[in-house]
Amino acid sequence: MMGIKQKDENTAGGLHNTLAAGTTVKGNIITETDFRLDGKVEGDINCNGKIVIGPKGQVVGNITSANAEILGDVDGSVRVSEKLILKATANIKGDVFAQSLEIEPNARFNGVCNMSPEASKKTKAQ
Repeated sequence: MMGIKQKDENTAGGLHNTLAAGTTVKGNIITETDFRLDGKVEGDINCNGKIVIGPKGQVVGNITSANAEILGDVDGSVRVSEKLILKATANIKGDVFAQSLEIEPNARFNGVCNMSPEASKKTKAQ
C-alpha cells in the first residue's frame, strides 16, 4: 500500500513514501521525498531524496536518486548523485553511477561502476 508517513529524520518536509511488501507497481515512480520499497516495481524510480530498497524489495528498471541503500534486488542501472550503500543482501544486475560507494561483504553486483565527477553531474541533471 502506498502511503505517506511522518519521519523524525531531517528530510524534505519530514515525509517519506512507502511501498509495502506484497505490492507490485507497473510504471514509473517519481517522488520528491524519501522512498522505501519493500514490494516490487516494474519501471523506473526517480527520487530526489533517499531511496531504500528493503531485503524483499525488487526493482526491474532504473533508479535515480540523491542517496540509496539497497538490501534487495535491482535489475537495471542505479544513478546516485551522492552515496550508494549495498548491504550484504543486495543483488544488483546493472551499471552503477555514484559519488561514493559502500559495499558490504556478500553483496552481489554485476555491472560497471563509474565514480567520476562527470557521472555524478549527469545524475543531478536528470
